[in-house]
Amino acid sequence: MEQLIDLTLLAFLAIVAVAVLRMRDLFAAVMLFAIYSLVSASLFAVLDAGDVALTEAAVGAGISTILMLVALSLAPRHEDRGRGRNLTALVVVLVTGATLVYATWDLPPFGAAENPIHQHVAPYYLEESYKDIGIPNVVASVLASYRSIDTLGEVYVIFTAGIGVMMLLGATRRRRRQPADEPIEGEETE
Repeated sequence: MEQLIDLTLLAFLAIVAVAVLRMRDLFAAVMLFAIYSLVSASLFAVLDAGDVALTEAAVGAGISTILMLVALSLAPRHEDRGRGRNLTALVVVLVTGATLVYATWDLPPFGAAENPIHQHVAPYYLEESYKDIGIPNVVASVLASYRSIDTLGEVYVIFTAGIGVMMLLGATRRRRRQPADEPIEGEETE
């Protein structure tokens, strides 16, 4: 039964991804991205990764959707039709995809107990995290201490994206308020 749920969620992810690619209405595409994030969060929850599921729901479906909607307010509602198919881009994508699939053949089996990660890193975190950090929750101690620089980097990325969107919105509002004959602040005049 659990495998059926996993496969159903994966199929739904694939369907939503294809729908996003085919969508020309940008608002609908943003909403489909939010749905994709929520389904991903559901899949993580089913796989017993509650912390990852919560992060995906909050960041992927929450903050990212809000930022995309704000950015969308600066753009036209519908995407322009392309000039046609770009054969070079298609070849690059297919070669890259084939290379990535080929690279996965050399990976250790998923979830196998003899994988290198289970021989050194995971036992160390499980045995030493309380002594090193003092936090009884292993996941919290890994994220808050061992991987704190990664977590801080993720926060910086989200913060920078938010500042960028706010700056874009501010520039757009200034342009709308100024008469056409006045120069925009920061622009060179002749």
